[in-house]
Amino acid sequence: MFDSTNLRPVTARPLALARWLFAVAAIVILIVAVGGITRLTESGLSITEWKPVTGAIPPLTEAQWQAEFAHYQRIPQYTEVNGPAGMTLAQYKFIYFWEWVHRLLARISGLAFALPLAWFWVRKQIPAGYKPRLVALLALGGLQGAVGWWMVSSGLTQDVKVSHFRLAAHLLVALTTLGGLVWTALDLRALARGEPRSRLSRFTALALVMLVIQLFFGALTAGLRAGHVANDWPLMQGSLFPEGVEWALGPIHALLNDPYLIHFVHRWWAWAVVAVLIVMGRKLKAHGQRRPSIALHSAFGTQVILGIFTVWSGIALWLAVAHQLVGALLVAATTWGAHALGGCKA
Repeated sequence: MFDSTNLRPVTARPLALARWLFAVAAIVILIVAVGGITRLTESGLSITEWKPVTGAIPPLTEAQWQAEFAHYQRIPQYTEVNGPAGMTLAQYKFIYFWEWVHRLLARISGLAFALPLAWFWVRKQIPAGYKPRLVALLALGGLQGAVGWWMVSSGLTQDVKVSHFRLAAHLLVALTTLGGLVWTALDLRALARGEPRSRLSRFTALALVMLVIQLFFGALTAGLRAGHVANDWPLMQGSLFPEGVEWALGPIHALLNDPYLIHFVHRWWAWAVVAVLIVMGRKLKAHGQRRPSIALHSAFGTQVILGIFTVWSGIALWLAVAHQLVGALLVAATTWGAHALGGCKA
C-alpha cells in the first residue's frame, strides 16, 4: 500500500531515519575530535595489532599490559624516539588509552549504524530509493576502518610516524562519510515534509571541492607536523613566504611533502574557501535560509580564529583538537548549506 501523495510505502519512517543518521553523524564528529587527540599525543601507533572484535577489550592484568608494551617496544617509534626518552609503562598506558578510545568509538559508530539499519530494513521502514545509499554509507564506514589500519601499519616497520598521505586518506574518508550522513538525513527530513530531494549545483559542488582541498592540506599539515614550522601569523618566520622550502625534487613533490610549503598553502587557501563560503551564506540568506547561513558563518569564522590561535600557541593540544573538531562541524555546516541551496527554487 502506498501514500498517493508522496508515492512511498506507508510504513516508511523518513523522519525517524533522519534522526538516526544525525545521531550517527554526531558520533563521527566525536571520533574526528578524539582522532585529533590521538594524533597530537602520538598515540596512534600504541596498539600494534588490528583486532576488530577482541580488541574492544583493553588489557586487564599486569601481564597483559606488559605483553602489549612488549609489542610496542619492537616498532621504530619506540626504538628510535620513546625508548631512548625513557618511556615508562605508565606513559605507555596513557597513549594506549587514547588509541583504544578512538577505536572503541569507531566500533560503536559501526554498531550504531548497522543495527538500526537492519531494524529499519526488516520492518520495511526505509523509503524507496534509499537502501542503496544507506548501504553505501555502511560500506564507507567499513572502508574507514580498513584505511585506519592501513594508516597505522605504515608506522609499524620503517618509520616513527604514519604516512601523511594515509593520514589524509583516513581523515577524508571520515569527513566524506560525515557529509554523506548529513546530506542523506536532510533528504529524509525533506521527504517527511513532502519536499523533493536536493541537488548539487555547480556552485555548491565547487564550494565542497574547495573545502576538500583545504581539509587535505590540513591533514598533510598534521601528518608532517608542519604546524610547528612557524608560530607567527600572518607572516611565517617573519616573511610572507617561508624560507626553507625544498624545491630540489620539483614543485609537485614540494607541494605534497615539504612542511613549509604545505603550511603556507593551508593557511592561505583557507581564505579562498572563506570567500566562497561567504558567497554561499549570502545566497542562503537571499533564499530565506537563515539557519544554515548562521551555522556556516559561525563554523568558518570559528575555524579561522582557532587556526590562527593554534599557530600562535605553538600548537597547544586543546586548541589543535578544537581546530579539528570545528573542521568536522564546518563540513556538516557546508553540507547543510549546499543541501539548502539545492532545494531552493530559482
